[in-house]
Amino acid sequence: MMKKVAIIGAGITGLSAAYYLKDADIDILEQSDRAGGKIKTYQKDGYTIELGPESYIARKTIMTELATAIGLGDDIVANQTGQAYIYAKNKLFPMPGGSIMGIPTEIKPFLETKLLSKAGKVRAGLDYFIKPKPMTTDVSVGAFFRRRLGDEALENLIEPLLSGIYGADIDKLSLKSTFPNFKEQEETHGSLIKGMRDQKKRAPKEQPGEKPAGQFRLFRNGLQSFIDRLAEVVTEQGAHIRYNSTVSAIQKVTNGYEVTVNDERTFYDNVIVTVPHTVFSKWFDDAPLRYFNYMETTSVATVVMAFDESQVNNEENGTGFVIARNSDTVITACTWTSKKWTHSTPAGKVLLRAYVGRPGDTVVKDNDDEALVKLARRDLDKMMDIKGEPEFSIVTRLMNSMPQYEVGHIDRVHQIQRYMTENYPGLMLTGSSFEAVGLPDCIAQAKKAAEQLNG
Repeated sequence: MMKKVAIIGAGITGLSAAYYLKDADIDILEQSDRAGGKIKTYQKDGYTIELGPESYIARKTIMTELATAIGLGDDIVANQTGQAYIYAKNKLFPMPGGSIMGIPTEIKPFLETKLLSKAGKVRAGLDYFIKPKPMTTDVSVGAFFRRRLGDEALENLIEPLLSGIYGADIDKLSLKSTFPNFKEQEETHGSLIKGMRDQKKRAPKEQPGEKPAGQFRLFRNGLQSFIDRLAEVVTEQGAHIRYNSTVSAIQKVTNGYEVTVNDERTFYDNVIVTVPHTVFSKWFDDAPLRYFNYMETTSVATVVMAFDESQVNNEENGTGFVIARNSDTVITACTWTSKKWTHSTPAGKVLLRAYVGRPGDTVVKDNDDEALVKLARRDLDKMMDIKGEPEFSIVTRLMNSMPQYEVGHIDRVHQIQRYMTENYPGLMLTGSSFEAVGLPDCIAQAKKAAEQLNG
């Protein structure tokens, strides 16, 4: 007799867990009326616009492997490459050539950049001489980079890139939970810059005449097409996706769990919880899990604007820009979507996507959609030459959507995982609140949870 398994949440983690789970009678319990969670694609009049996550990173191959396995391999597209920019000191600056996540690996471009003062460049160069410090406990990403490269390099180069990934305050963001590879490079080579230069040397070399491949991947019909196909496949495999199903409690009973769904209890042998901690923390009162009661989140929004190309003067061969946090702006970044993803926009049109929301601010909560569009446009006018109003705009709010991996996070997560194994056998907690927020990372966590139940 097959075991009966409840997967709570029909986002990318929940659907992936169902795909990898074997020999089980699966109910996927989704509170809303659609699959995908934060992933949502808008398609109309030749536009393909991501309203949630924009893409996934290619080097984390599990998502490409899964897409290929479910028949979408030929639909995968790479982003167009081009110069990336940083907005700092009230001006757009090109990202120094050869830098990796803002960390310099080539001397000439770093010396020529105007993003840093002479003193800032000298301070960053001291990384060659500062001995690695043993990390006996977790530290913030900000503290690590301030020690290695100095305040100016952190604030004008590193922070705009790294903090945007997690929507986090870099001086609270856990190094151990997010970028432990930087510490490993530093310790292995005695210098962060030396370590990143070595990493660059080891990277696959482009063939002569070969066009550089973009580091991000997407689908011709959007990320929603991946979700729709994955939902179709798991249904074909026998899983039941139950929409409009609100879980209000999970009760441990003999040999399994009773899950209360729409006020009715159903027995399951195993449970995989993939929803955010802001949801599942209400179902447990165990002391080790109370960490999730006070784990912070950040609210963010995206503002998409479409223009006729005659309205936008943008001759830069680039993909967009990020913004240093010491800038007087509401937006934190902007993607030149029609340049980065040529499939997204009809000929003759320009698509811009601005990001709004920093840790601790309430701009997303305090403003309606019309106001957010005006605020984003006000900021974009500082950086670009845009005439007239957009032909249309779309505001997407992701309230309390970005879990904050603050210092000590991963150690607490590991403690909780051990506690769950000992006290809730066969009940898995996984997803973006735990080990990583990227789409491939969510798939990897789902696969790990499924394999643990597969035995």
